[in-house]
Amino acid sequence: MLRETLVYVLETVVNLFALAALMRFYAQAFRASFRNPIAQFIVALTDWAVKPLRRVLPSMMGLDTASFVVAWLTLIVLWWAILMILQLAEMTNPLFWPGLAALSIVKLLKLSIYLLIGVIIVQAVLSWVSPYHPMQPFFDALSKPFLRPLRRMIPLIGGVDLSSLVLLIFLQILLMLPIVFLEAESFRMMRGLALT
Repeated sequence: MLRETLVYVLETVVNLFALAALMRFYAQAFRASFRNPIAQFIVALTDWAVKPLRRVLPSMMGLDTASFVVAWLTLIVLWWAILMILQLAEMTNPLFWPGLAALSIVKLLKLSIYLLIGVIIVQAVLSWVSPYHPMQPFFDALSKPFLRPLRRMIPLIGGVDLSSLVLLIFLQILLMLPIVFLEAESFRMMRGLALT
């Protein structure tokens, strides 16, 4: 019981930091304005890890690779700690470290999907409740690249834009099928079992 509680606290706190680093990465990638309280909080929270890494990993193709790598390394450390606390894997297995790296990439993808779900929900609520809210441009910049193609394909129904709902359903399917499969295969790799 104590180990599960420790894992829960560790996973919650570290995932929040990884989410902040991911949000920083995506905000820069989609050219969102950093002149808002959320972006300033994210920068302040992640600067201690991102700035030193930028000396080694410069931006590539306009992407903040340091923020992405910080999120990835954070998840590697988190899942290594969780696996050691719960005694679920043998580090002597030659596939442990490649499996852990793969699992961390899958978890990064999963966090990215959760982040996009949150952004879409906040953006939709703000557009209905307060379309001129100062935070609206930030969430618009993060959600438009995903919603724009759907808005071209899905017509308004009674003046209502259903593209957000369609995207949320699609993201949930991604979480339920490929992400679960990739997580299971990563765990199998770390345990030295043959991939199916």
